[in-house]
Amino acid sequence: MQVLFNPINVTTLVAVASGGAIGAILRYAINVWFVTNYSSTFPWPTLIANAIGALFIGILYVLIAEKGLVAVTWRPFLVIGLLGALTTFSSFSLETITLIEQAEWFLAVVYMLSSVLLCIMLTWLGITLTRIF
Repeated sequence: MQVLFNPINVTTLVAVASGGAIGAILRYAINVWFVTNYSSTFPWPTLIANAIGALFIGILYVLIAEKGLVAVTWRPFLVIGLLGALTTFSSFSLETITLIEQAEWFLAVVYMLSSVLLCIMLTWLGITLTRIF
């Protein structure tokens, strides 16, 4: 079986942190750019960041798992750090597609519905509890 990531060590942690910093800056830049140039109540910046992350995690999945073209040392930087900070939706998308490709349709639907509903409910809960306290 192909090694997808390095074990935890200082180099890997620095790679994840560096990628995370860049991903967070990119997400922030998308938000600032959109809000500066457009007026909308729809959360376009988040959708854009999530769409970019979903596209790139799909690309990286093939390059890493199927073609082996991305060095093990770069994988935590790109997947966990950069895309993880840019969006977690890319991971959700990849996991859903993986379930579908494995013909786990029921699990894919349950995962999609539970992920979306759970995240929305937890966001609401966090907002509500924070407003109370």
